[in-house]
Amino acid sequence: MKLLRVGSPGAERPALLDEAGVLRDLSGVVPDIDGALLADEAALARVRDAAGSAAGGAEALPALETAGLRTGPPVARIGKVVCIGLNFHDHARETGAAIPGEPIIFMKAADTVVGPDDTVLVPRGSVKTDWEVELAVVIGRTARYLETEEEARGVVAGYAVANDVSERAFQLERGGQWDKGKNCETFNPLGPWLVTADEVPDPQALGMRLWVNGELKQDGTTAEQIFPVTEVVRYVSRFMTLYPGDVISTGTPAGVAMGQPEPKPYLRAGDVVELEIDGLGRQRQELKNA
Repeated sequence: MKLLRVGSPGAERPALLDEAGVLRDLSGVVPDIDGALLADEAALARVRDAAGSAAGGAEALPALETAGLRTGPPVARIGKVVCIGLNFHDHARETGAAIPGEPIIFMKAADTVVGPDDTVLVPRGSVKTDWEVELAVVIGRTARYLETEEEARGVVAGYAVANDVSERAFQLERGGQWDKGKNCETFNPLGPWLVTADEVPDPQALGMRLWVNGELKQDGTTAEQIFPVTEVVRYVSRFMTLYPGDVISTGTPAGVAMGQPEPKPYLRAGDVVELEIDGLGRQRQELKNA
């Protein structure tokens, strides 16, 4: 299923995109798309029925007019966003970094998450705002101390596109804490859809692309990941409890501004970033000064 939330910020309603590409209102079936829904098998079954996998197909749901309708983040009330750094062989090479022996973990605050087409704000004082197309994993079951990749696969509710926007000077030149360059306002566009795990049979075979002002900057694949999705989920669960609705961003391929020759083409107000992952949809953000 392709689940999403539409409407103005703070007033989004749950919806689904049916097989014909028609946007359908789910607000009569479930109150929202959040961790509580993802952990509730009966509620998910109702959504699947409404989507057409059983009696009462999508044609029974009201269609939504898409013109002028904002798409919000596909998951509400995210508890935490866990990010994995330097998780692509080609990205590590372009930045001159050693291949990590274990996943590098950092965090983004949940309030950095915005809709896939919302404005991204260039922070005050920024000179090195950068882009990163990433595969986001949405957790659907409480997970702690997972032992196997099979167990890890079982706690994944689905996948989404994320842009791990980063300010490199804040991240690397202002005291050595990545959090400063990762948690600026609007720095985590997510969506448009939460695509349920059953529709992504191999998360290690997804093409990933990103354009800046129409110029292709990133053209990679999750096959380049150093630590695959299931190993990332298993590993993270050894250090913190994962709850339904938590999000893990699993790293970016080569092509970020930081890895390019001088003068590096960092983002400025007025730039337009577009990104997509096979089967997971497309984002578009215009940048403005904060």
